[in-house]
Amino acid sequence: MNSPDILFEKLWTHYADVNPQAGAIHRALQERGESVVNDHVAFRTFDFPHTCIEVFARPFIECGYRFHHEDYQFKEKKLFARHLMHSDPHYPKVFISQLKHGQCSPRLQSCIEELAGQVPENFMQNYSFLTSGAVWKPVAFKKYQDLLRESEYAAWMAAFGFRVNHFTVSFNHLKTFKDLSEFNQFIESLGYPLNASGGKVKGTSQTLLEQSSTLAYPAKVSFADGVYDIPGCYYEFARRYPTPDGELFQGFVPVSADKLFESTNNPDLQM
Repeated sequence: MNSPDILFEKLWTHYADVNPQAGAIHRALQERGESVVNDHVAFRTFDFPHTCIEVFARPFIECGYRFHHEDYQFKEKKLFARHLMHSDPHYPKVFISQLKHGQCSPRLQSCIEELAGQVPENFMQNYSFLTSGAVWKPVAFKKYQDLLRESEYAAWMAAFGFRVNHFTVSFNHLKTFKDLSEFNQFIESLGYPLNASGGKVKGTSQTLLEQSSTLAYPAKVSFADGVYDIPGCYYEFARRYPTPDGELFQGFVPVSADKLFESTNNPDLQM
């Protein structure tokens, strides 16, 4: 598979299946007369040799993507991230983060090592891993809750595994909204709550990137001891501003991204 079109179509179908709010928002924008363009997709993974960012990125590199020169550190959340871009700007950016498990508590390290140990060594050589979900034995809900207390990121990975975490609407391609705040009001009018951590609009024109997102939609997950509704995937919205050379900023702002990771936090669904 070397066509990004086929790959992203498959990724969207898999993502929208667990996050129906994305499909509903997409349709609402189309009914308003908008043409929806995807700014970027994001994935989560672990920092083991066979599941790390570089390995995770191979399907995209085979489709013509290349790593951007920047990388991103999230000290408090113990995360590292990079993103890839295609030579054809028609295709969305790909943002991949990984948990630096060695900086976590021994208890969390042990759990993550157990999960990663169940991933076959060459598993990520096949494109299908991008929609494989949790390929390990289901964890108990109590273990999920234990992970959640230290790292929401680790808990989400334990429950959902390898899949798109979020797609992102490019505000720059929309025609009927004056700014991201007005757009956010439209999203809330549809009945979808937004992530308010750090403000509903994260970033400014000075940082060259404004972002907002829904709170993750509840998804039913089969744990070892039952089925529970927990935060799944969310839908993000991004407005990019031009750099001094007149080109739109193509990177990410760590202080904003740090708050966007919290879109999968939802205490009401994690009791």
